Amino acid sequence: MEFFDSEENWSLSEVKVGRSWKKEELRIKSNEDLHKLWYVLLKEKNMLLTMEHEYKECYEAFPSPERIDKVKESMVNLEDIIRERNKAYWLLETGQTGERPGKPVYNQLGLRTFYKMREHILPKDMNRSWWKKHKQWYNFRECDRFLSLYREKLFLEKRKARNRDKNHVLGLLKRFPDMDISILKEQYPHLNIDRLKLNRKADPHFIPS
Repeated sequence: MEFFDSEENWSLSEVKVGRSWKKEELRIKSNEDLHKLWYVLLKEKNMLLTMEHEYKECYEAFPSPERIDKVKESMVNLEDIIRERNKAYWLLETGQTGERPGKPVYNQLGLRTFYKMREHILPKDMNRSWWKKHKQWYNFRECDRFLSLYREKLFLEKRKARNRDKNHVLGLLKRFPDMDISILKEQYPHLNIDRLKLNRKADPHFIPS
C-alpha cells in the first residue's frame, strides 16, 4: 500500500505540500542523509505516479499534480550535489574530474551535439550498431537546406523575442517616464535603453503648452 497515497487525501481536490529541496539545504547534509533522502524521494515519486495513473483510469482530476514536479526537481538537485562532491573528491585525489569524457560531434542531421564517450566491446570500425547510430547517412545537399531553414527559424524566434522586449520597454517608458533607467538596463542588457528613450513611441502623454 506504500504505492498509494493515504486515504485521507483520496477525496480531496487539493493536497497542501511544501516546496522542493534547494541545493543550499542539500549541501549541508551528509552522504548518508542524502542516500536516505534519495530513497524517500524515489518512493514518493513512485507513489505519485501510481496515483496519477489511477486517477486517469477513473477519469478524475489528480489533486495537486505539481507534487510530481517538486519531487523531480528535488531529485535533480540531489544528483547535482552528489556530482559536485564526486568531482571535488576526484580533483583532490587524481587531479581529474572523474566525469565521463566527451567531445562535440555532428549528428545525422548535421547539428553539433556533445557526445559522452563510453566503452564498447568491439572496435569502432567493426561495431555495426555504433555506425548505424553515428554515421552520417544523410544527403549533404538536403542537410545544407535543412540547416539553412533551421538557422533562419532560430533567427526569427530570436528577433521576435527581441522585438517583444523592445515594445515592452517602450510601453514602460511611456507609462512611467520617471522610472529608474538603471533597473531597465540591468533587466534588459541586450537593449539600448538610452536610444529607446529617444524613440517617439516612448514619449509620455502630455498636453503641449
